[in-house]
Amino acid sequence: MTRTALYPGSFDPLTNGHLDILERAVRMFDKVIVTVAVNKRKNAVFTGDERVDLIKEAIGSYDWADNVEVEQFTGLLIDFARKKNVHVLLRGVRQISDFEYEFRMALTNRRLAPEVDTIFMMPDEQLTFISATIVKEVAEWGGDLSSFVPANVARALHAKFSSNS
Repeated sequence: MTRTALYPGSFDPLTNGHLDILERAVRMFDKVIVTVAVNKRKNAVFTGDERVDLIKEAIGSYDWADNVEVEQFTGLLIDFARKKNVHVLLRGVRQISDFEYEFRMALTNRRLAPEVDTIFMMPDEQLTFISATIVKEVAEWGGDLSSFVPANVARALHAKFSSNS
């Protein structure tokens, strides 16, 4: 029996905190499906396809990359989990405010699909301050992103924001 988990998020952009959680999740599960949420109501920097490609490129050199799939989805996460026959959702929490939101989502998901459980994971404490919002702001002002995101994501962010000026 293959132990599979979904690791959902917008990943706009993928951060080093996301990578930290993913690397540890692959040690706990046989397969992790990174599930890129595409929400047309959010103003994403990258398209869903771009985010999928950036994640695949960022993890490509890791020895655990073969245990990771990257897919995008639209709609209810629970519907995607059922389609994939996955019963575990991984959610990253950095701070108490993250936990409050994620806790409500986990309870909602449990109500919609009692067979699906949520596991909360914290990134390494040195990465807890990193958020997509902060990363995008640093990128917009041309700052050094090397401690926040993988190199390929930093290049893509700088290219996006330099083309918008």
